[in-house]
Amino acid sequence: MSGRPVLALSTAWCSHRHTDGYAMIAEMAELGFSHVELSHGVRISLIPGVLKALEEGTVRVSSVHNFCPLPAGVTQAAPNLFEPSSVDARERSQWMRHTKRTIDFAAQIGTGVAVCHLGSVIFFWLNPVWALRRYRRRNPEVAVDSDKEYAALVVKCLGKLRKRMGPYWAHTLECVKQVCTYARDKGVSLAFENREKFEELPLDADMPEFLSGLPADAPLGLWHDTGHARLKEMMGLMEPKAYLERNAARILGFHLHDVSTDGLDHQPVGSGKVDFGLVSSFWRPEHRLTLELGPRISADDVRSSRRRIENLIAARFP
Repeated sequence: MSGRPVLALSTAWCSHRHTDGYAMIAEMAELGFSHVELSHGVRISLIPGVLKALEEGTVRVSSVHNFCPLPAGVTQAAPNLFEPSSVDARERSQWMRHTKRTIDFAAQIGTGVAVCHLGSVIFFWLNPVWALRRYRRRNPEVAVDSDKEYAALVVKCLGKLRKRMGPYWAHTLECVKQVCTYARDKGVSLAFENREKFEELPLDADMPEFLSGLPADAPLGLWHDTGHARLKEMMGLMEPKAYLERNAARILGFHLHDVSTDGLDHQPVGSGKVDFGLVSSFWRPEHRLTLELGPRISADDVRSSRRRIENLIAARFP
């Protein structure tokens, strides 16, 4: 076991513009990365080249992100193509099928972690988040961490979400139990990602109970996304430090990216308000750290983001 966590670059940055998986991996390696995350935009046509690069030892894969590879016929990133929370049993079946396929692929290429999303609550009308957005549009200078009226509105909206989420969450739990057993048999851990949207599951406050409520031998944990946490913080829905403290023992890895002042995520590290010094204080040697940068980010900004994270790793693990 290395004395420092692994730093990888996600293929989310470049998979869309490659038709050859070998060239995609070579580009990432040329930027100074020894590890990559194969993300949810990796098309089946890229896999032969990826496998060739792995056989040659160009890089190692630190994690994969469900669904990877993408289902046949899907040509762009689609992590929520199927949801385990769906009221449609056929969609849940497809989620389990393709999640197991991702687990199989992770086992095949020798990586031990698959990152997953866990669905959402569907509101056909009157999604509570609309009220939060209206309030912020009408009060653009509102301090979400101290405005009492906004705080009361957050509580009210979360109450409406909880009132509706029961069957959706029950479906998710049943699907997760089934794929956890499968993952354990394959030697792959499932990392459940904190999400950026109001209605996505699990609710942030429920993550500790969710993780502790699953079988003790289940290979699972939290994948902490710094950009998603910042977006929730900007909405007054999360305090990242408290969230990290509550879930520290179950963290398997991190997606690292920044968020602009106007709420655009997957930005270069250091360009926004994410407190990476705080985040780094929770890193452990066994964690997998992944730069998950947007496709419009320049190669120079990828390099600078890598250097910033490497400097934090060196400071955290001298």
